[in-house]
Amino acid sequence: MASEHDTTHFEDVLDPANTNWDILADKGYVDSEREARLSKQGWRMHIQRKGSKGKPISEAQQRRNYRIAKTRARIEHVFAGLAQMGGKTLRSIGLARARLHLNWKVAAYNLQHLVYLMEAGVEAF
Repeated sequence: MASEHDTTHFEDVLDPANTNWDILADKGYVDSEREARLSKQGWRMHIQRKGSKGKPISEAQQRRNYRIAKTRARIEHVFAGLAQMGGKTLRSIGLARARLHLNWKVAAYNLQHLVYLMEAGVEAF
């Protein structure tokens, strides 16, 4: 539902078949019980820390947040690029057509990114 926060469904989207067991998340996902439970299951937690009123985060925590943010930014840019293409808004009937439509958007994003990298002189391969 639109009124529910992402953290409500956080564990539902974790895929144990994924080869990368790192979880990177922003400050909104801090929950010590969840972190302990997921760590016990083998997940490596990289969740940014937040300060509270009168108790700011330490220098070490700021550096840790920065390291996490650098990796997260690369991922968030992909979603921002797709949002500029209309995001998940579709005009189609049926799941198969919707899936195809989203795959086309992702392919178009990947092509745009490849062109950017080639123009920047980055060797992609």
